[in-house]
Amino acid sequence: MTKPALTLLIAAPRGFCAGVDRAIRIVELAIERYGAPVYVRHEIVHNKFVVESLKAKGAVFVKELDQVPDGVPVVFSAHGVPKVVPAAAAERGLSYLDATCPLVSKVHRQAERLVAAGKHILFVGHAGHPEVIGTFGQVPPGAMTLIESAEEAERLAPADPANLAFLTQTTLSVDDTAEILAVFERRFPDIVAPRADDICYATSNRQAAVKAIARECDLMLVVGAPNSSNSVRLVEVAAREGTAARLVERAQCLDWAWLDGVKTVGLTAGASAPELLVRELIDLLATRYAITEREVVTTVEDLAFKLPRELQAA
Repeated sequence: MTKPALTLLIAAPRGFCAGVDRAIRIVELAIERYGAPVYVRHEIVHNKFVVESLKAKGAVFVKELDQVPDGVPVVFSAHGVPKVVPAAAAERGLSYLDATCPLVSKVHRQAERLVAAGKHILFVGHAGHPEVIGTFGQVPPGAMTLIESAEEAERLAPADPANLAFLTQTTLSVDDTAEILAVFERRFPDIVAPRADDICYATSNRQAAVKAIARECDLMLVVGAPNSSNSVRLVEVAAREGTAARLVERAQCLDWAWLDGVKTVGLTAGASAPELLVRELIDLLATRYAITEREVVTTVEDLAFKLPRELQAA
């Protein structure tokens, strides 16, 4: 029986970013350097497959520092941690490695500088996300206000409207964030903006890549985890372009009913999803369809971040 034809438009860039690559490598090198187990506070990145792979190599994932026994190394996740966490580790004499993405660390330093300059920060982000918790934990309580939508920005009544600054989570929707920032600039013309866009290059690039193919597709599949902010944003970006879009954590999560009447599928992956999972999904599609693959490259990424000094010789 002849398989029906299916065209795959594969977005590039997709998948791992430099910050995720660095974080995973830090855990792997720590296991090589110190031996298993190496403890990791929270998921190193938001991807179950990655976490399970690192567990198999000797990583132990915990929610809080008090679950880490004395005398073993601990790694902090790519999303960043409040200042109290490394302080508590140092107080216990724990050896720790900080896998915080350098682009998140940049936002942390900006927050410190702005608060030191007397500014109140409006922080655009999603409540409860580890990156938001980590950034709020860099400054004294009350120094920042979380804004999640343009509606919240409209309702905001700051005590000193002439003394504001804003920062953003690195994994937001570029378009949604632009709406919020437009409200800031209209309502608070003196608001201080960051020197450079806080939404990271990988988030912006992956969203732009989805926009480039979404309207040519009947369906967009995004490989990524449901707790991965940047992956969920990719689904939203495709939907905003008028294309049906689904998040797929693993190939086995695919619902074949999604492909009824579909001739062209767009495919991408969030910044914490390995290429292996993309190929796994393509291989599954190929069991029922005659696949034609076309990669659509919108930009080429070649950024790499340095490892912590403790591991550079490893």
